[in-house]
Amino acid sequence: MSRLAELDRRELAAIFAGGALGALARAGITQLFPSGAASWPWAVFAINISGAFVLGYFVTQLQERLPLSSYRRPFIGTGFCGAFTTFSTMQLELFKMVSGHHYGLAAAYAGASIVLGYLAVFTATALVRRIRVIR
Repeated sequence: MSRLAELDRRELAAIFAGGALGALARAGITQLFPSGAASWPWAVFAINISGAFVLGYFVTQLQERLPLSSYRRPFIGTGFCGAFTTFSTMQLELFKMVSGHHYGLAAAYAGASIVLGYLAVFTATALVRRIRVIR
């Protein structure tokens, strides 16, 4: 049996739908708040940090609190967060900063993105694990 025949079309549709929503949200936010080589790219920064929070929150929520679903995690994790957050755009922002000789800004942006992204995932996960479901 070929690998293509084993694919779950509904899972692919969930990833596609989540990806479309995430990409549209990211594109809209970055167009509303453009940045230059000498400025902090607030839109991409906020997208990546909030996307890390959303990923940490929902993956933990879906794994530990809600009944297992074949489509929620691919929709939110792979689809929405995968398209909403953007490592490649972060790299382009860093490239513009370094090309413009804004080395300190580039180092601060890279460091803050990594540290605050991790803290966002950690905080979201801790938040989910502290909330008790009342039944």
